[in-house]
Amino acid sequence: METARQATPEKSVRDSVSQAEWALRIELAACYRMIANLGWDDLVFTHISARVPGAEDHFLLNPYGLMFDEITASSLVKLDIKGNKVMPSPYDVIPAGFNIHSAVHEAREDALCVIHLHTPEGVAVSCQKGRLRPVSQTALYALASIAYHPYEGVALEEEEKPRLQADLGKKKMMILENHGLLTCGRSVGDAFLAMFTLQRACQVQVMAQAGGGELIEIPKPILDGIGRQVRQTLGNSGSDRVWPAIIRKMERLDPSFRD
Repeated sequence: METARQATPEKSVRDSVSQAEWALRIELAACYRMIANLGWDDLVFTHISARVPGAEDHFLLNPYGLMFDEITASSLVKLDIKGNKVMPSPYDVIPAGFNIHSAVHEAREDALCVIHLHTPEGVAVSCQKGRLRPVSQTALYALASIAYHPYEGVALEEEEKPRLQADLGKKKMMILENHGLLTCGRSVGDAFLAMFTLQRACQVQVMAQAGGGELIEIPKPILDGIGRQVRQTLGNSGSDRVWPAIIRKMERLDPSFRD
């Protein structure tokens, strides 16, 4: 297989897009690399999309066939809302993947970035009738903005989009039942922090259940008031503190995501 550098040279892509788009490409590539670093990737499957600045009907998505730790700023594929390429690329994308992402982007103008993963812990909780339970502080952060969507098969059908959109509503996080996790945000960092929170909540729940003992659920009055506490501790700027640190970490590990 050609490497991302060979397939889409940095100069040809960088010179043909705006500075704002290039900056977004770097952030999105860094997010893919961080997901891989955390072990949350699923071979060449699952996706992270981002809305291109200045062209609200254009989106960036990972090329089908590259591992997440291979993705660079140049290799990301630019699509319109129907999944058609709007810039030359040697790569295709997975139809089911963009179907899910386009549904969210269509319905939510504030969803500038959408992350969809199949982490083992996320899929495990998505299979449970009890759903995400209030058994940890991290779960409370997730429960403050969580939605659920029932499984309808591989997400290839346009007819599923309105139902997914209605189920998501204005929430920031969604558990796709029997499938996986989805988060959206006003920036790449915002969507990443939401996914980190949701994934960690699922991980803790599965580990606590594996212990075999009876779980302590946080009382409902505390759960009802968690929204205010989330705003106080994370607020709208929580990702502003986290995301620059993630970029620095990725630069220390392997700065080639900028290519």
